[in-house]
Amino acid sequence: MAKWGQGDPRWIVEERADATNVNNWHWTERDATSWSKRKLKEVLEGLVVEGEAGRCEIGDLKHVEGEASCNSRKGKLIFFYEWNLRLSWKGTVKESGEKHKGSVEIPNLSEENEVDDTEINVSKKKGEGDVLKDLMRTEGTTKVREALRDYLKALKTEFTLGMILPTKAPVGQELATERKPNENTTQDSVTSQSLGMVGVKIPTVRIHMREVFNSPADELYSIFTKKELVQKFSKCPAVIEAEKGGKLQMFEGCVSGEYTELVPSQRIVLKWRCRSWPDEHYATVALNFQDLVAQSELELECKGVPVSHEESTRQCWKKQYFEEIHILLQQSKDSME
Repeated sequence: MAKWGQGDPRWIVEERADATNVNNWHWTERDATSWSKRKLKEVLEGLVVEGEAGRCEIGDLKHVEGEASCNSRKGKLIFFYEWNLRLSWKGTVKESGEKHKGSVEIPNLSEENEVDDTEINVSKKKGEGDVLKDLMRTEGTTKVREALRDYLKALKTEFTLGMILPTKAPVGQELATERKPNENTTQDSVTSQSLGMVGVKIPTVRIHMREVFNSPADELYSIFTKKELVQKFSKCPAVIEAEKGGKLQMFEGCVSGEYTELVPSQRIVLKWRCRSWPDEHYATVALNFQDLVAQSELELECKGVPVSHEESTRQCWKKQYFEEIHILLQQSKDSME
């Protein structure tokens, strides 16, 4: 065993606030299989293909075989995925009104091939209607490839939220004093955090965001406090105990926390953290709701975000919360019309 101060510096755990996985040197892996199966169904099922020959629609994802994972090594993300997929489709010939069915098979979607080079086979049940088969082979294949690109983009952004861990700043560089905050970020002083280690300090920032939604404030408040609505916009099972001291868990455990203050239709305060943050470190998130004419404004203030996680935290709220809530509200509006 090497003496203190000697040996390979990659293994010196004192460089990390939580004393684990120094500089992301060790190989870490997250299983993306279950998440991928849900995402593939989401992006593929319901695709509509239209042309002069008629109209087709992708149905159920009948067969999903394979696996996916994301690995972190030395601060870099490495993806592995291999899928064998089979989808059903049905369509109507424009001139005759005849209806036909078939299937779409994707035998090997993997990181070894570009999406444009991935094999996609279209078949149709016996009988006439080859014009629909041709439509699916051309326009349909293009739509399917676009959906596969959406899946891969989500795998590399949405699923990997917060996977890159913070590393020690270079000698002589003080992140808390030299970093330049953007216009919606203010610098917090370096404060001691309760991480099970006396005197550990983490440089943090405060994030401030505003977003206007096409809904009244009470409806928007419900989207953050009712389990069924949270699961709709997050597209994942969630733990939502909307009461003081109640637990919060979302995005397959990537986000967790606790409700500390609730004022119906006006304000929510949370202890909030991403799984990749230093152990036991929480930010304080305040959500303030204000009614506008036919709309409502949400003001977000997130205090205590680790400096190295500022951008991923901002993207989490923008992409996984705000954009998905906009989609949910629009879907609700469409269903009522």
